[in-house]
Parts: sequence; C-alpha cells; structure tokens
Amino acid sequence: MGTIQPASDRAYQDFLQAIKSQVVQSRIGAARAVNRSLIGLYWSLGQLIVERQAALGWGKAVVERLSAGLKAEFPEMRGFSPQNLWLIRQFYTEYQQMPNLQQLVGEIPWGHNILIMQRIKDETARRYYLEATARLGWTRNVLLNQIKAGAYEVSLQDKSHNFAAVLPEYLAEQAEETLKSQYSLEFLGLTQAIHERDLERSLIARLKDFMIELGYGFCFIGSQYRLTLGENEYFLDLLFYHRFLKCLVAIELKTGRFRPEYAGKMDFYLEVLNDQERAPDDNPAIGIILCAEKDRLEVEFSLKSKANPIGVATYQLYPQVPEEYEGMLPTDEDWQRLLDAIDS
Repeated sequence: MGTIQPASDRAYQDFLQAIKSQVVQSRIGAARAVNRSLIGLYWSLGQLIVERQAALGWGKAVVERLSAGLKAEFPEMRGFSPQNLWLIRQFYTEYQQMPNLQQLVGEIPWGHNILIMQRIKDETARRYYLEATARLGWTRNVLLNQIKAGAYEVSLQDKSHNFAAVLPEYLAEQAEETLKSQYSLEFLGLTQAIHERDLERSLIARLKDFMIELGYGFCFIGSQYRLTLGENEYFLDLLFYHRFLKCLVAIELKTGRFRPEYAGKMDFYLEVLNDQERAPDDNPAIGIILCAEKDRLEVEFSLKSKANPIGVATYQLYPQVPEEYEGMLPTDEDWQRLLDAIDS
C-alpha cells in the first residue's frame, strides 16, 4: 500500500483542509436548514392556535390540553411545554404585525428569538439584534449581554473617526461598520477604576469575551507589541488583524478622558506599522483609541490633520441601571430558568 511522500505532504494537507472545509460548511448548512424548519413549524403552530381560538372561542385551557396531546404523540420531541406553546402563540401574534422581520427570525435559533421577543419591543431594534445575531453568530449569552449593554442604542450614537477622509469609500464604510461608539467591558467584573496596564491585563485574561465585544473578524496578535525605529522602541497596548478589512488594527487603552495628543501618538504608531508590519496586499492599518470619556468636538478637531484612519470610542465598565430599578429587573439566572423551562 502506497504512502505519501514528504514532497507531496503539503499538497495532501491542502487537500485535507479543503475536505474539512466542505464538511464544516455542509454541517452548518444542515443546521441552518433544521433551524429554519423548526421556526417554520412554530410559526404554523402559532397561527393554528390563534385562528382556532378565535374561530371556536377556545380559552386558555386549550393550550394545556394541546401540550399534553403533543407530548403523548411525539414523546421524543422537545418544545411542547405549555410555556413554550404560549411563546409560540406570542411569536406568531407579534411577528404577524412585523412582516419585514418574518424572514429574519428563521435565521437564528428559537432561544435567541425568545430573548429578542421578550426583551425588545421596538421593530427597528429587533431588526438590529436579529441581523447581528445571524451575521455575527452570537451565542445566547452573548446576545443577552449585548441587549443588556444597549448595543442597539449605542449603534445609533455618532461614531468618532476620520475614516471617510483618509480611506477609499468602500473601505471607509466597512471600517465604520466595524467600529462601535462604545464598548461594554462589564464582563471584566470590575467594581472600581483601575490603571491602564491593569485594564490591559484584565482584557487579556478575558480575551475571548473582549474579542466577542469587538465583533466578528478580529484576530489577536499581541499585547505590548514592540515597534522599533532606529534605536528607539515603542509598545502598542493591543494589536489585532481584521480578516475582512484585511488590515492591522492597533488599540490604545486610556482610563481617563480623551486628549488630543493621543491622536498624534496613534498616527505615529500607524505610520510605523504600515512601514514595517503591513503585508503587500494589506489595507492601511487602523487605530482605535479606547478611553473612558470623550468630547465629540475635541475628537473631531484632533483627527482633522491625521493622515491615518483613527477611531475614538469609549468603554463602559459598570452596568448603568437607575437606582429606582435596582433589584426589580430579572437576573441572568431568571432568564436561564425561563429558557430551561422552554426547552423542556
């Protein structure tokens, strides 16, 4: 039986990678098809329940009876609990009035749909979370955290950058979509202000959570990334590569208010990155200055003269809940109990 020669090992590895990619894509496609089918089933069930209740005057008791009947008929299937059937009914009732969102709901899992349906009532906000979940592949916990952090509201805020002035239009639009005006760092669990290096260490320790917050496409390269120029050396707080923007992304952390000199320093770092680290087919490096506070006008004037693409964003370390509502909102455990009950 023949063996693979060393000279052809690279070809075989490429062949294996291609096969693995096909298998993964097939599994993803199958999972999506199953999910769309389940959401379609739930839509039909919701419609039947609503229509029969209206036509025959059936009350709430029919849902309990239907649950028992479906469980007896299909004991291997989950999702027929009375609570889930009520959610199915609500699902049909609410999205019947939002026809523009009906196709989107089939692109994400049922548990994700429930979180959005229960927590988000505005149609435009629902579209944002439905599209973001489908596009970025958010897990249920990530979706919950994004809702708690007000990701939709943050997306409406003015973003501070000079992308349009220094990048080609197509790339400026993509970079603008990638940048947030505010990042939620509540996952760090900090209860008091800390120094910049401590903030950096905390983010590295929770790198997976930080990369999820940054958004899909970021690949971590290193922290305190060393740059040299002659006999001088400089250190970037964090360096990433973005797969879709095809560029290096430098992030500088500032625990205080934005200062104009930060933009000059970042502009210098990007010049060095483009000269020494940028690959021939890469787009220009992008800088993000992440600070505790910023003044929009000050940022705007600070970026006017900069030749490299720079964005300035703020971060939130602590949950912002009005005092009068503290203790009244459902906890994460409450939501998890609800989701567990739905799956039963």
